Amino acid sequence: MGERLHFDQVRFGWPGATEPLLDGFDLEVAPSQVTVLVGESGCGKSTVLRLAVGLLTPSSGTVLGGDAEARAFVFQSPNLLPWRTVADNVALPLELQGKTQRGAVDRALAAVGLLDAADALPGQLSGGMRMRASLARALVVSPGLLVLDEPFSALDAITRRSAWSTFQDAWREHGSTVLMVTHDIDEAVLLGDRVVVVGGAPLAVRGIHTIDIPQPRPASLRHDPRVARYVADIEATL
Repeated sequence: MGERLHFDQVRFGWPGATEPLLDGFDLEVAPSQVTVLVGESGCGKSTVLRLAVGLLTPSSGTVLGGDAEARAFVFQSPNLLPWRTVADNVALPLELQGKTQRGAVDRALAAVGLLDAADALPGQLSGGMRMRASLARALVVSPGLLVLDEPFSALDAITRRSAWSTFQDAWREHGSTVLMVTHDIDEAVLLGDRVVVVGGAPLAVRGIHTIDIPQPRPASLRHDPRVARYVADIEATL
């Protein structure tokens, strides 16, 4: 079961800045759902993600969630250690927690379709496979909260659509609460249960769009008129 995440009157500013980036920011992230943040570049979306997993601390207000060890972050770049095999890269979070569970590593690799590549080095993988390995590394701790910062942005269009399917399969299996940032509104609609539009200075929620289309949503659904209507509504809120 995914954990509940709640930003309650959060204030945060960078040292030396004249104005806070967030001031009274509120957001409820529903358990075991996919919530996607969209907004202009540089508005503070990635900062929200880092506050969610405790990489940053608010100056006031609270970010309420569950066990910090049950949170995982997938960055834009896979950031795999080149001298470690895929399996050893995926095992790293468990090692840092003092755990060694090859069964958990195999299950995470199987969830993203990389079990056959367990003994390969990152340099032997395609870009899409490296991102799937990064996702497996996050899933290996069975996170209650999975946070992703534009995880598919560097992939070509064909690989990205395949990655969407991999993500959806893994999410349905693990049931994590997901908070994700993307600049691709089609992607937001196809993957998200809710799309939250943010913007302004300080950052605030401009609109929340509940995507009432059954999951999973294959990439081919991007041509569906329902998706087009959601995309148009979200673009109007930006």
